[in-house]
Amino acid sequence: MPRGCGTRNAVKDLTSLPATVISAVSPGARARFELVWPGFRRSDILHFVRVRCPGRVVVDNTKYWLILALLTGGGWLFHQNYQIARFDGGLQIIRRTVSDNTSADAPPASASRQTIRIASLNAHVLGRSKLEKSQAINILCRLIRRYDIIAIQDIRARTDDVIPRLIEMVNLDNREFDYVIGPRVGRSPDLQQFAFLFDRNTVEVDRHQLYVVNDPDDLLQYEPLVAWFRVRGPPSDEAFTFSLVNTRVDPSRPQPELDKLDDVYRAVLRDGRQEDDVLLLGDFGADDKNLGELGAMADIYAVISQIPSNTERTQQLDNVLFEHRSTREFTGQGGCFDFLREYNLSMQEALEVSTHLPVWAEFSIYEGGTPGKVAGTKQDLR
Repeated sequence: MPRGCGTRNAVKDLTSLPATVISAVSPGARARFELVWPGFRRSDILHFVRVRCPGRVVVDNTKYWLILALLTGGGWLFHQNYQIARFDGGLQIIRRTVSDNTSADAPPASASRQTIRIASLNAHVLGRSKLEKSQAINILCRLIRRYDIIAIQDIRARTDDVIPRLIEMVNLDNREFDYVIGPRVGRSPDLQQFAFLFDRNTVEVDRHQLYVVNDPDDLLQYEPLVAWFRVRGPPSDEAFTFSLVNTRVDPSRPQPELDKLDDVYRAVLRDGRQEDDVLLLGDFGADDKNLGELGAMADIYAVISQIPSNTERTQQLDNVLFEHRSTREFTGQGGCFDFLREYNLSMQEALEVSTHLPVWAEFSIYEGGTPGKVAGTKQDLR
């Protein structure tokens, strides 16, 4: 250590302590700073360590620990609430979306709960081969159990046993999930199916009213799948009822199809059910600012706004859309569930599950968001 600088009240013998010592020499002040990390024995260190430099500037060790604590705490808070992601060609600090306020595999709440959660996931080539990947399928089952309903896109299999087998795995955790699935859609050889997986304890579906949107002019690569649901629990004439439109646009040409999805939305509104709550959910291949004529609808609301929804957090592709004025049951809660972070996976492990994150939104179990309001349709489920 240079003459004129010394350490008073210093560690007796640093080499004997179970601690990491980091030393740095400041050329301007000719001072050597030593930082002893946690693990040292207090009995070997007096009350404080001082670093003396020319001019007798004395810096108390306590200040360094205080700064370190503030930086550590600030970093933790930043990590919990924000993340740095590549988005739209650059780096962007984004606020983390609202996370499910439940444990990773929490069962549904009791019948007294007041909300349901509806999600969507592009499962990225969900077929027999993925069912054989034990870790990936276990994570997928955990994701499904988080929600009352989840719309699944990109089911690709020549046989019809993929979703039944998946449901069996989901229900191994003492759950009661069921499903409805549509026919294969698309242009050969790119055929896939859409499905809705749902918890029978919290919602019910009209299986006789499941249908694929008619597209006689072949304007859409994959015709959307439509299903009508009602929440269980409240009296049937007060329960929240809604139509879900399971959607995936052609990723190679999303804009022409987005310009037709507003017509799909209006067609579902006029499908004879007199249902005013229609939700489009799925993979739209674009962010909420570039939804074409669909996004230009007067009262359309996107739950996911300017937040990446792919697993690598570089693009916004998925969303849940509805007319805000009609669907007052929306509680304002929703987002992307970052299962890579929540389940502490590597990027490769997460991509084995899907290249997309689940997107979700929360709704009241009561029509109109309050008890006592009569639902728009009273048709019995068959």
